[in-house]
Amino acid sequence: MSDALNTPPRLILASSSPYRRGLLERLRIPFDVVTPDIDETPLAGETPEATAVRLSIAKARAAAGRIGDGAAALVIGSDQVATFDGKQIGKPGTHEKAFAQLQAMRGRNVEFHSALCLYDSRTGDAQSADIVTRVRFRRYSDAQIEAYLRAETPYDCAGSAKAEGLGIALLDAIESDDPTALIGLPLIALTGMLANAGYPVLGAA
Repeated sequence: MSDALNTPPRLILASSSPYRRGLLERLRIPFDVVTPDIDETPLAGETPEATAVRLSIAKARAAAGRIGDGAAALVIGSDQVATFDGKQIGKPGTHEKAFAQLQAMRGRNVEFHSALCLYDSRTGDAQSADIVTRVRFRRYSDAQIEAYLRAETPYDCAGSAKAEGLGIALLDAIESDDPTALIGLPLIALTGMLANAGYPVLGAA
């Protein structure tokens, strides 16, 4: 086994998202943050799952490329794509677009693909997964939409509802194998990937 493989790897989060950083902090392990710089535009004809997985891998590889050649690191990339009526929906960016998203989705089901990649710079191996969360929205009023948006301004959130905050009041049900996936970083899948890479969160068994 090479010296590179014997070197304890750094853990890198390839994201500028404060939500993903907060989730990773739950595991109480040291990590650094490196912001990837990639084009997140979906490809023509690409499925939501394929978009999310491709971008999670691209983010991890891009961040790995920024920490220098020969660095031993496990790099976490993640991306989330929401789908409604067969179309991908992104971050609204503005109050008006968020209002329109929430109007369209009330009483309806929305599917969130939260993709995860763990890239090992020592070997070039990349583990990846797509965690699907199905969300049913309540039949709320326009006045309730307005009150929510003024309170939480979720304009950087795909689907315009932060389930980890006041947005939970807009939801009727959440179905997922991983409760952290909807927030943006599937920790159940991640801890399994880290163990596979020789980095068990709770130490050796």
